[in-house]
Amino acid sequence: MDIQLDPARDDLPLMANTSHILVKHYVLDLDVDFESQVIEGTIVLFLEDGNRFKKQNSSIEEACQSESNKACKFGMPEPCHISVTNARTFSSEMDYNDFAICSKGEKDTPDKDGNHDNQEHASGISSSKYCCDTGNRGSEDFVLVLDCCDLSVLKVEEVDVAAVPGMEKFTRSPKLTVVSEELRNQIVRELVTLPADCWREQLDYYACCSQAPGCGELLFDTDSWSLQIRKTGAQTATDFPHAIRIWYKTKPEGRSVTWTSDQSDRPCVYTVGSPINNRALFPCQEPPVAMSTWQATVRAAASYVVLMSGENFAKPTQLWEGCSSWYYYVTMPMPASTFTIAVGCWTEMKLETCSSNDLATERPLSPSEADFRHVGVCSHMEYPCRFQNASAAAQEIIPYRVFAPVCLKGACQETLLRLIPPCLSAAHSVLGTHPFSRLDVLIVPANFPSLGMASPHIMFLSQSILTGRSHLCGTRLCHEIAHAWFGLAIGARDWTEEWLSEGFATHLEDVFWAAAQQLDPREAREQQELRACLRWRRLQDEMRCSPEEMQVLRPSKDKTGHTSNSGASVIKQGLNPEKIFMQVHYLKGYFLLRFLAKRFGDETYFSFLRKFVHTFHGQLILSQDFLQMLLENIPEEKRLELSVENIYQDWLESSGIPKPLQRERRAEAECGLARQVRAEVTKWIQVNRRPRKRKRRVKEEVFEKLLPDQLVLLLEHLLEQKTLSPRTLQSLQRTYHLHDQDAEVRHRWCELIVKHKFTKAYNSVERFLQEDQSRPPRLLRQRTVPTELPAEALLLRAVDWTRPPVPTELISVLILHTGSVQQEQESSP
Repeated sequence: MDIQLDPARDDLPLMANTSHILVKHYVLDLDVDFESQVIEGTIVLFLEDGNRFKKQNSSIEEACQSESNKACKFGMPEPCHISVTNARTFSSEMDYNDFAICSKGEKDTPDKDGNHDNQEHASGISSSKYCCDTGNRGSEDFVLVLDCCDLSVLKVEEVDVAAVPGMEKFTRSPKLTVVSEELRNQIVRELVTLPADCWREQLDYYACCSQAPGCGELLFDTDSWSLQIRKTGAQTATDFPHAIRIWYKTKPEGRSVTWTSDQSDRPCVYTVGSPINNRALFPCQEPPVAMSTWQATVRAAASYVVLMSGENFAKPTQLWEGCSSWYYYVTMPMPASTFTIAVGCWTEMKLETCSSNDLATERPLSPSEADFRHVGVCSHMEYPCRFQNASAAAQEIIPYRVFAPVCLKGACQETLLRLIPPCLSAAHSVLGTHPFSRLDVLIVPANFPSLGMASPHIMFLSQSILTGRSHLCGTRLCHEIAHAWFGLAIGARDWTEEWLSEGFATHLEDVFWAAAQQLDPREAREQQELRACLRWRRLQDEMRCSPEEMQVLRPSKDKTGHTSNSGASVIKQGLNPEKIFMQVHYLKGYFLLRFLAKRFGDETYFSFLRKFVHTFHGQLILSQDFLQMLLENIPEEKRLELSVENIYQDWLESSGIPKPLQRERRAEAECGLARQVRAEVTKWIQVNRRPRKRKRRVKEEVFEKLLPDQLVLLLEHLLEQKTLSPRTLQSLQRTYHLHDQDAEVRHRWCELIVKHKFTKAYNSVERFLQEDQSRPPRLLRQRTVPTELPAEALLLRAVDWTRPPVPTELISVLILHTGSVQQEQESSP
C-alpha cells in the first residue's frame, strides 16, 4: 500500500515502519521548563527486529485460539500481539545523571523547523522514498521511521549497551573483549525478552543502558510527520542498532501538550488527548500494534507535582535546591498514544475522615464471583498479570489518589472523593479484576476540551463534573473507569473502530452507575431507559447535522486493520476538526451493545463480557473478534438469525440510524421518568400562555421534583418552544435552582437564555463560558452547526440574528469569550 499524503486532507498518517522493527521499551529523561514552555532531554529506544517478533506473535495466535475454543478468528494481515512484561509497585533508588545536549566542540545548525539534522550526510534520505518501504532495499540502508512532528531533534546516536557492567550475562562470552554491532544487538534482544519474574532486574538494566555512552552518531532527517534514522552499511532491520538515543526538545506550539494556567492561575502543562497523539511530545511509533513499555525521569521546579502513566505512586526526589525529580514506569504493554503526563502545582486531596488508600481492600473470592477468574492461561504473552493473581482479582477498590488546585478542595471532598470507591467497586462487580493496579485522578484546567480522559493509571476529569449534585460526576467517573477495560487493557487494532472503546464505555457507564447507587432492578431500568431516551435524541441530531461519511463505525470495511508492507497507514478523518465534537462512535456503539444485551438478556450478555475480557485483555482487537466470540458463545435459540455480516451491514458499515434501532424505538413505550417530564412540560406551556395580568386568581401549578437527566430532557423540550416569556424563564430558574445544577443542565439553560434574550440571567451564560469550556457542544435542532466551533460559539448560533438588534448586554458577555460577533452576523442566513 503506497501512502500518498495530501496536507489538505483530514486523514492522520501513521508513518512508523512497525512491520520491520518495533520499539519494545522507551526510557525518557526530561526537563520541564515553564519559562520557555519547552520539555527537553533524551529518549532511548530499545528495538526488536521483525523476524523475531513475528515468530513470537505466531505462537500467541495459537494460544489464543486454544484458550477461547477457536472463538477468536483474527483474519489479520499480520500479527498484533507483542511480548511484554508487567509489574507491581516498585520504587527505584537509582540515580540518574544528566546528559549534555551536545558534546564538546560539536557544531550543529538548526534547519527552518528547528531540527539539527546532519544534512551533509542525511540529505539523501527522502521521506517520500522511505516512509512506505523501509525494509531491505538491496544496497540501500535500512531506515527506522518514527512518528514525529512539532519537535526539534538535535542529535541521534547508537548506545553502547556493552559498556554497562554485567552485560556479559546476556552473551555467551564471560568477558566482552571484542564488541561488535551484532554483539550489542544480541544484548538488547536478550534484555527485552527477559522472563516476567525478572521485571525489576529488567527495569534496572534499561536504566543503566540508557546512561551508557554513545558509540557513533546516526544519520537522520525529518519531514512534517516523521523522523527517519539510518546507519551507513546497516541494510536490514536485523543489522540496525537496537538501542538508540535521541536528543530533542518540544516546541511551545506543539499539539501534543498544552501550556496553560490552572484554576489558581499557576502555570501547568499536560497532554490533551490530541488527534496527533504524543508525536509532538517524543518521537515514537504511533500505530496501536507498537505496544511497548516505558520508564521516565522528569525534572521540574520543586513546587511542581509530576503525574504520569505509571504503575508506581511516585514521590519527588530533591536533586538540588529548587529542583525535584520524579520517576515512573509501566511494564504492561501499551501503545505510545496512551502515555500521559501532567505537571503543575497540584495538591493531593483527601477525605478528612479517612485516607483514600485505606479504602483499597483485599478479601477472598466469594462463590458468586468465581466466574471472574476463568482459571487458565491468559492469551497474551507472559507477564505477571493481575487476572491470574487471586489477591488482585479480589481487589474491589484499587489504591487511588486525587489531585487538583487547592481552590477546588471543597468541591473534591464533597463529591469526587466520596464517589470513587463505590464506582470502582461497581466496575469490579460487573467485569471483575481491575486491569491496572492503581489510579491517579487529576482535575485539569478549565480549558480542557472534554469532560474526561482515561490513560493507564491516571485519569483527567474536568472541573465541570464537580458542580451540581453527584449525578454528572458519578456517570463521568464510571465512563472513564470503564475505559480501563475497553480502550486500554483491550484496545482497537484499527483506530477507525473507535466504537470498541467509546461505545463500550458509554454502555457500561450506566451499568456501573446503577450498581454504585445500589439501585433496585426497577429503578436501574428506569434510569437507563431515560438515558437511552436522551441519547436517542442526540443521535437523531447527529445524523441530521453530520456528513454521511462520518456516521460509519467501520469506514474501512474489509480493509479494516490493513497496513502497508512497512506497517504505515492512515486514519480516515483523523485530523478532521469536526470529528473532535462528533459522538457517533459513542452513540451508535452504545445502541448496538444495548440492542445485543436486550436480545440475549443481561445475565447472559455480561457473563459473556467477563469471559471476553479474560480472553482478550492485554491485546488489540477488531470488531469481528468481539462479534464472532459473542455469537459463538450465545445459544442458537437466542441468536435469532443474527450474524457478523448483518451486524456489519446494519450497524457498523452504514450511515444514518440503524434499521433495527429505528424499529426498536418505534415499538418501545416511553419510560415512566420520560412520561413524568412530558407532563411537566405541559404544565410549563400552560404557565407560559397565561396573560401577564390576570383578572381572577388562578391556582398555581405544582411542579414535581426532577432528576438531573429529567431536567435535561425538560429543558430540551422547552427549547423546542417558539417563545418563552421572561416571567416563565424566571419561574423556571427559581423552581429548579438552575444556577446550582450540573453542567449538562446549565448548558441547556444557557441555550434558553440566549434564545429568548433573557437578560437577567446573562451572568449564568458568562459563568458557563468561563467555567465549563469542557462541555462538548450539543447540536442545535434543525440547524446545521459548524462543529469545529467551541461551546461558546455554538451559544452564539442560538441567537436569532435574523431579528436584530441583538441585546448589547449579550454581546458584551459573549464577545469577551468568542472574539468578534460581526463575522457570525455576516455569515448567518
